[in-house]
Formats: sequence, C-alpha cells, structure tokens
Amino acid sequence: MSLAVVGSVALDSVRTPFKSVDRVLGGSCTYFSYAASFFTPVKMVGVVGKDFPAKYLRELKGRGIDTEGVEVAAGKTFSWTGEYKFDMNVRETLKLDLNVFADFSPKVPASYRNSSHLFLANINPGLQLKVLEEISSARLVACDTMDIWIKSDRVKLLQLLKKVDILFLNDSEARELSGEANLIKAAVKVKKLGPEIVVIKKGEHGSILFSGDWHFVAPAYPLENAIDPTGAGDSFAGGFMGYISTVKKINEEEIKRALVFGTAAASFCVEDFSVNRFRKADRASINKRFKEIRNFTQFKDI
Repeated sequence: MSLAVVGSVALDSVRTPFKSVDRVLGGSCTYFSYAASFFTPVKMVGVVGKDFPAKYLRELKGRGIDTEGVEVAAGKTFSWTGEYKFDMNVRETLKLDLNVFADFSPKVPASYRNSSHLFLANINPGLQLKVLEEISSARLVACDTMDIWIKSDRVKLLQLLKKVDILFLNDSEARELSGEANLIKAAVKVKKLGPEIVVIKKGEHGSILFSGDWHFVAPAYPLENAIDPTGAGDSFAGGFMGYISTVKKINEEEIKRALVFGTAAASFCVEDFSVNRFRKADRASINKRFKEIRNFTQFKDI
C-alpha cells in the first residue's frame, strides 16, 4: 500500500499567551505527513521557495517521506502568522503571505500515480481535483476543506465531494456546508453530497465519524500541556490515513481504530510548536496513547 498527500508546506510564526516562535516548519501537507509517517511511508506533493531551509527537506526524507513531489520554486515560501489567546480553540490570522503557493500547480511525479491511498489536504478544490485526476486509481481518497472554499468555490468543492470516500471538516464547516445547525443532521446532508464517511472534528472535544447507518465518537486525548494546536487537524487526518493505509481490509472496526490513532497522533502535535513533539515520538508512544484512549472509554454493561 502507498499513501500520497497534496497540500501546503509553510514557514509559520505563532503567538500564544505563553511563548512565540518564528518561521518554523508548518503547513497542512507537513503535519499530515509527519503523523502518517509513524505508520507508513508518505509521498508528498507541495511547493516551497528558495528560502526554505534544506535541513527541513532532509528531515522529511529521513522520516520516510518522499519529497520528489515537492517543487522548489523561485520566490519565498508560503508563510502564516497567527495568534492564539487563552482559548486555544480560537486563532487569529495576523499575516498571510502566499508567495510561491499563490501560483501552485501540483506536479505529481510518475512514481506517485499508482498510490493506493490519497489525501487531499486543505487547498483550493480545483487543485484537489487536478491531483485526483492524476492519481485516479487510488482505492481510498480522503480530503479536507475549510470555510473559505465553502464560500468562494462551492461549485468545485461539490464536484470534488462526489469523487471522495472520506471528508474531514470541523463542526463550523459542517454546519456551513450543510446549512444545518445540528451536527447529526449536518452529517446526513454532507454524506448525500458524495463521501461515504464524514469525520467532524471538534477540537479539544474530540471527533464524530459518520458512516452508513452507524457513527462513532472519539474523545480527545486529555493533555495537561496544550502548547500550540496549529496543525492538529492535519495530524489527526495523518494518523487516520496512515493507519488505514496499512490494513488489508477496511471495515467498521478498522475505521474506528483509525479514528483513535488519528486522535493519538493529534495529541502529540499540540504538545509543542511546529512538529517538535513528533521529533521526540515514535510508533510505540502512539500505540501507548491509543491503548489509553481505549481504556478510559471502556465500561461494563449494567
């Protein structure tokens, strides 16, 4: 099995009430790839500028992440500056410089085109469709989106949703896309748009997965020190897709396991800035948190 991802690679500057960092490794493609690499090799499609530190590319390759699909373009790397207040669920974008990402046209290497699993991270749905056309043989396709595409490029987004198996989005995006305030009703409507599985992310309150006539709720992993939630949703998807790409047969139980592995991966992401916490983690530590989540959600019947 093989897993490919397309998305942003960025240099982030993040402000919190506790600490600030400048120009650290970020981007949806990056967080996804780091989390997924605990389970399987990843093939990465993105773009960076000439200013992108070579050490980051070396580090990605060292984790089994194939960067052949990462173009180094003339100009500066996409950069984002954001600030979190004490409520870590709310962030404010202070500055956004698209730079080379503004003209991003994904270049999918020939060696990626037979990938069995594909994740379309949060970028313009037109670009997501372009990549999907080039990796058309993928047996499982998942995507993420955000409010800006729901508002500004809904037609292309709806075209995309007819072609994907799994959609990841947060609770406010689910409400906006469906027009329903109730998340159960929202999920039912979104599933009718195409995806067989809808995963609604609720930040520190966990996630809900809807599939067919069943759904599954996973709590977030309880943390004492949540430092920076940037990239948590992408890491969650990375853990999910990383695990599911390793199973021989996808069924209800494996999908539930994938959701919990995604939860475990995301918990490491928020414990430090950038991908710093991932650098100190390994598959054994991911497995440990997976088992802890299982243990604290089990109880005996009456």
